[in-house]
Amino acid sequence: MPSYTAFLKRDCETCQAVVPVLAELRARGHALTLHVQDDPGFYAALDPRDDTALEHSFRAGIETVPTLMSEDGKRVEGWNRAAWEALTGESGLGAELRLVQPGCGSKTREPFVHEALAATFGPPVLASRGVTLGDYDDDAEACYDRGWSDGLPVVPPTDARILRMLGGTERRPDEIVGTIPPNLAPCTVEKVAINAVMAGCRPEYMPVLLAALEAALDPVFTLHGLTCSTCFSAPVIVVNGPIARRIGMNSGANALGHGNRANATIGRALNLIVRNVGGAIPGQIDQATLGGPHKVGFCFAEAEDDPTWQPLAQARGVAPGRSAVTLFQGEGIQGVIDWKSRTAEELARSLALSLLAVGHWKLCEFFNAILVLSPEHHAIFRDAGWGRAEVEAALREALRRPGRDVVAGAGGVGEGMPAARAAEMIDKFWPEGLLVVRAGGAAGLYSAICAGWTGGRFRAESRPVTREIEA
Repeated sequence: MPSYTAFLKRDCETCQAVVPVLAELRARGHALTLHVQDDPGFYAALDPRDDTALEHSFRAGIETVPTLMSEDGKRVEGWNRAAWEALTGESGLGAELRLVQPGCGSKTREPFVHEALAATFGPPVLASRGVTLGDYDDDAEACYDRGWSDGLPVVPPTDARILRMLGGTERRPDEIVGTIPPNLAPCTVEKVAINAVMAGCRPEYMPVLLAALEAALDPVFTLHGLTCSTCFSAPVIVVNGPIARRIGMNSGANALGHGNRANATIGRALNLIVRNVGGAIPGQIDQATLGGPHKVGFCFAEAEDDPTWQPLAQARGVAPGRSAVTLFQGEGIQGVIDWKSRTAEELARSLALSLLAVGHWKLCEFFNAILVLSPEHHAIFRDAGWGRAEVEAALREALRRPGRDVVAGAGGVGEGMPAARAAEMIDKFWPEGLLVVRAGGAAGLYSAICAGWTGGRFRAESRPVTREIEA
């Protein structure tokens, strides 16, 4: 007679209901092995095997209990009289039961369980060297001791957590994303997942993080120079498209601040990769004179709730409806307060006055910048019929100044532009150097400026990068 294996758990009404059927199969001479996932004693009359460690259920790929499986791997999930009879070749099974009764989820598929089982019983997937801790070691302190932290606690990257994070992408763990400066160390998808775990990411953030890393590794982003610079700057990530909503990113109140997991951890993960894989240790290769809290992570989504405004990614060539990241070499924010301007023209001139201070009032075509328009300031432009093109044109005009006012020495200030440009009208930013985005809470006539890096003066060599996100 053929033999069968059944997988049950006590906490399942269908499993309990099929007990007479299993006993009947044995009575008819079938060899039957039972694995119980939670309470073998409950099914003691069937002489079950203890599978509370879930090893047998995991190796068999059980997703639903009860599952009845034949020697050749054919299986039936839940109770279905016709299917059980076809599998066993027996008739008249479970006459007292309904024809069909669905089963329950296997304990191997409960949250966080499958990856832990894969790490324990599955084939080797991870290539990174493991670190074994003693029974009484503190895993968080061990991460500090090994220099894996940006100064804040990190989530210890266990095998199960790494496998769970890798579930957020279809890319192979051993795929090399690129070489991370300044040490130019190769970085695999697995290494990205490890740092995403430590940063506190969720698996669904992986596509955004991978796109951000690839944008940062574009040569024109000049990540090496940005990382080693004595300036304040670090990568700033702006996310556009459906994925921002899908993963719960914040583009509203406090969008540039704390409180949103996706915003906080995606930016942090990118900087941890540069530190832990690329070797950018502050005070060593990272030579920032002052730095800033944005060097932990700076990431937010643009508000896309107003169809009259063209999102940043679309303005930079990404098709509507697609998701993308824009990587900017920037620093912390400079607040702009204007409670009184009520026309679009007034507000554009007002915002320009603050933008002139980026880097230094007398330095032009030297820095890039992001202007983050709050909803109330944006409403003034929108009500005047201004979209992105009109806002950018008005700002560009308001930011143009006579060279004689900004050359070195003018106004008794040594800093400034070369004396040879005194007769020119000089733009504050390169034509593509000012990125305007929308974000923020509904109340407050406040906008914000994120100043760029000094490398922005090399227009052809260092500029922001936009990359589409692969779902």
